[in-house]
Amino acid sequence: MISVWLNMDEKGVVPALREAVEKLDGAGDELIVDFGSVRRIDQSALRAMEGLAGIAEKKSLKVVLRGVNVDVYKVLKLVKLAPRFCFASSDGDRRTTNLEGSHAESPTK
Repeated sequence: MISVWLNMDEKGVVPALREAVEKLDGAGDELIVDFGSVRRIDQSALRAMEGLAGIAEKKSLKVVLRGVNVDVYKVLKLVKLAPRFCFASSDGDRRTTNLEGSHAESPTK
């Protein structure tokens, strides 16, 4: 399995997600996006995440969101994006491994 890691900060979510879309072709089986520095997410970032999820699903790739805080997770769940991603804690512990998983567990604080 080949993984591509992508780190971002709160101010650079949209550009980082655009970069993630560009890296999907070389991502192998999964793309890991580090959300450890992101505390809030806005509407443009949600649209970018929806686009990333759609492209990844078409390519049968897994997108793992690493270090997502509870508030961001709640927003993703509210807009029904959470089931389209896998989640891992900051130490790499996977919380769910199913892209379509409707039972994604909440990340830790």
